[in-house]
Amino acid sequence: MKNLFRLFIGILVASSLSSCGYNSMVQKREAVNSAWGNVESAYQRRADLVPNLVNTVKGAANFEQSTLVQVVEARAKATSIQLKVDDLSQENLDKFQAAQEDLKGALSRLLVTVEKYPELKATQNFQELQAQLEGTENRINTERNRFNTAVQDYNAYTAQFPQLIIAKWFGFTPKAYFKAAAGTDKVPEVKF
Repeated sequence: MKNLFRLFIGILVASSLSSCGYNSMVQKREAVNSAWGNVESAYQRRADLVPNLVNTVKGAANFEQSTLVQVVEARAKATSIQLKVDDLSQENLDKFQAAQEDLKGALSRLLVTVEKYPELKATQNFQELQAQLEGTENRINTERNRFNTAVQDYNAYTAQFPQLIIAKWFGFTPKAYFKAAAGTDKVPEVKF
């Protein structure tokens, strides 16, 4: 009789977890994990393109070494920050994003400096790498937007009642969003 009672309680607990959203929380958490993996993949693609871009620039022109060094150092810093999906706090995401923004800035300075070298701009390798880099930046933006959508869905769901109780019991903590980099709210000044 005790075993039958325990079985009944077990079934009741399992069904209540399911009805209180535990399974949905797991699905939404996995959607966030998947979206984060896509963000990392897009950033890795950019990091993988950087050595090819630097070597093409080195080989095609007597280029300013300081610009190339800045790009290489920014890439090293950006790839050294590994953020695990379980640790997506706002502080950690801000550090990751800052390192990625440094790399983006160094690449932008490199591409602006290239304007002084028409023979480099004309090479097929450089044109292809520049096009791939532009496409990668678009992919990064798309994946970050998808990540933020998955985080919003997860955070909103786990903050609702009664899921809030189940979320606290089982450690479903809120995830951080990607935010705009500091200073992007100001219109850039263009001078000719």
